[in-house]
Amino acid sequence: MAEPAGIALTLTVLGVLLVISVMFSRASERFGVPVVLIFLALGMLAGSEGVGGIWFDDARLAFQLGTGALVLILFDGGLNTSLASVRLAARPAAVLATVGVVATAGLTALAPPVAGAPCTAALLLCAVLVAPAAAAQPAPLRGSGLSLQRRVATTLEVESGANDPMAVVLTMVLTQYIVDPDGVAAWSTAGQVAVQFAVGAALGIAGGYAGRALLAVGRLRAGGLYAVFTMGFAFLVFGVTTLANGSGFLAVYVAGIVLGNGTLPLRNSLLRVHDSVAWLCQIVMFLVLGLLVFPSRLLDVAAVGLALALILGFVVRPLVVALCLLPFRFARAEVAYIGWVGLRGAVPIVLATFPVLAGVPGADWIFDVVFFIVVTNAIVPGGTVAFATRRLGLERADPPPPRAVLEIESVQPLGGELRSFYIEPGLVVCGQRIADLPFPDGAAATLIIRGNDLVAPRGNTVLEAGDHLYVFAQPADLSFIQLMFGRPELE
Repeated sequence: MAEPAGIALTLTVLGVLLVISVMFSRASERFGVPVVLIFLALGMLAGSEGVGGIWFDDARLAFQLGTGALVLILFDGGLNTSLASVRLAARPAAVLATVGVVATAGLTALAPPVAGAPCTAALLLCAVLVAPAAAAQPAPLRGSGLSLQRRVATTLEVESGANDPMAVVLTMVLTQYIVDPDGVAAWSTAGQVAVQFAVGAALGIAGGYAGRALLAVGRLRAGGLYAVFTMGFAFLVFGVTTLANGSGFLAVYVAGIVLGNGTLPLRNSLLRVHDSVAWLCQIVMFLVLGLLVFPSRLLDVAAVGLALALILGFVVRPLVVALCLLPFRFARAEVAYIGWVGLRGAVPIVLATFPVLAGVPGADWIFDVVFFIVVTNAIVPGGTVAFATRRLGLERADPPPPRAVLEIESVQPLGGELRSFYIEPGLVVCGQRIADLPFPDGAAATLIIRGNDLVAPRGNTVLEAGDHLYVFAQPADLSFIQLMFGRPELE
């Protein structure tokens, strides 16, 4: 009976940690404390030097879990990224995710705290640090009830998805160069980065369309299998792309965008499942990374870590962002905000385990410094997101409309798509009869949610401000429908 008891104890500890993590996330939203910091703290408390006393020093397992978690997190981010957001922020985000990442790593490597380290080691440390985990709506911002201006939000969102692969590629190449200088020529690093990005983008697009085709012909009768398929599909895209010497993380993000902007069976339920899985991945990943760190070692790197955190947060990141966004005519307040909220998240800590696995000299020191900086930046910039939004005047004047709570879904593929639209007061259709609207052939208004009432639309039904209108239309007619009603609520 010893083995079942051991399993029961392990699952009990895991359950306690997960429940506590979820419950403390409410405190994160209420008090402006980054939720990732709470997950890390719980992992450290449960670790070998905490009250839990759980001994964990398996960097390989942490790297494997972190990689798998990042695949699903990036895929979920892609599924929830609209093409409109990509088009709006593609150019500035691309510059930030490429030139900005390299420039940030290079300038930080010249900082006095790492000036005494070998050039390659210093550059490796800084390459690990340069992947911000910024999001369009960070947890402190969501909890405050504020809504960020769309241009800034979309730039941060797309940059967040695109710069992680860049940091991964840089870290891998530099690590290989340190371990085997003869195997990786310094001059070829740029070429390797370009190849990985090109292959990753190409296979991500191809994979996204392949996923669309498979979902269209699959016609699964069990709705829960669609989420299983998409998660397996994400791992498949990552694995194939990585084996093809491409950026698997970029491919997963791009595939998610292509797939999410197509016709998805059970869209609402599928996105909700992926959101839950992404949260679970974040919690588990940060708990494991918290278990991996030894708090006593952080004291030895506190001076270097604090200095680098201040240099990154107050000098390098704002300067690089200002230069990268100069051609795109961002306002000063927008530039300042984007430069300030470049939060360090899970990616740097996960990447910091790779030099440890590769046997890079001083890899443990790099990991400890990265962990310290992640915690520091999560506290300072992360805790001031809501304040910075208000102070810089970047709160949206028109907060997002309320979402309808009704979901209408079908397991079987339909001959068209059902989309919901929020009728804002300024729309031309507001106050118009359904019969007077130029619906294309095969398109029709199917349902209206008006307050707490369900209204069956008829020809003489007048659309009112605040209505949630459900429209069934063919995919080819959706662009025209959006001209009348605006963007669908799911976007």
